[in-house]
Amino acid sequence: MVSALFFLFGLVVGSFLNVCITRIPENESIVTPGSHCPRCGTAIKPYDNIPVLSWLILQGKCRACGKPISALYPSIELLTAFLFMACYWNFGLTLAALKWVVFTSLIIVLTVTDFRVRLLPDAVNWYGACLGTAFAVRLYPGDEFVRVLALRYLPLAAHPAIAGPVTGVLDALCGAAFGGLLLWGSAAAYRLVRKREGMGMGDMKMMVMVGTFLGVRGTFLTILIGTLLGSVLGLAVVLSLYLGGWKRAVARRASRLGKGTESGLRWTIASRYQLPLGTFLGAGALLFVHFDAWIGWELVKILR
Repeated sequence: MVSALFFLFGLVVGSFLNVCITRIPENESIVTPGSHCPRCGTAIKPYDNIPVLSWLILQGKCRACGKPISALYPSIELLTAFLFMACYWNFGLTLAALKWVVFTSLIIVLTVTDFRVRLLPDAVNWYGACLGTAFAVRLYPGDEFVRVLALRYLPLAAHPAIAGPVTGVLDALCGAAFGGLLLWGSAAAYRLVRKREGMGMGDMKMMVMVGTFLGVRGTFLTILIGTLLGSVLGLAVVLSLYLGGWKRAVARRASRLGKGTESGLRWTIASRYQLPLGTFLGAGALLFVHFDAWIGWELVKILR
């Protein structure tokens, strides 16, 4: 019963996240106007705004104009519902479950927005960073290194009544600084070596937000998992574009002008296709939240 309630709650929140994903990048209010068809602008009636079910009943079309409505909407609603259920299964009816439900919502908005329009909105990142720091007062990551650091340089951290909150906030701030600086350094190094931009500042801000929720250790593993996913899938995408003949006509015209061989030009064009890093970082963060213990054991095995 509780799992079902989390699922239904996730469907409702997922519907709201769709609004955030489509409106925030356009600097539109997420409150007014009400839900409307993205094609004709007709207001959607309450009975046509039931998550997933209405989309299925209307066969993915607007009742007013009959034009298709993207399957992304019900997909996000279902994804949110299943992730909310996973939060309950992993953390029970606790404050921790609420923390990860909030974090999941923020990550979904950021990853999908980055995938759609290559943008990681500041409003979501900074608002999320404030929430992560607030949660750290009660639910701190508890990184051992940060705890030792706090005890050594912050005398107040030794007091039993405030040791947890102090350590938690310090871990959140250290995680934010670690994630932001690591991404900033990577972007600067890439720009220095390749002479072009390879990472936006939005990725750095996103990792500041993630750091406040996950602390130093979680932030490091998120970046590790996210970049690994991005590298593997990025190579697969580049190969598929090359083998599929993407931009073949452009490469052929350039080859006739003496710019190089058609095959070499096609590979150069395909290799410059940019994937949204924020999407993979978001996936890495969610994998860490739900598989932290398993990831830790696997890393121990690798290091041994």
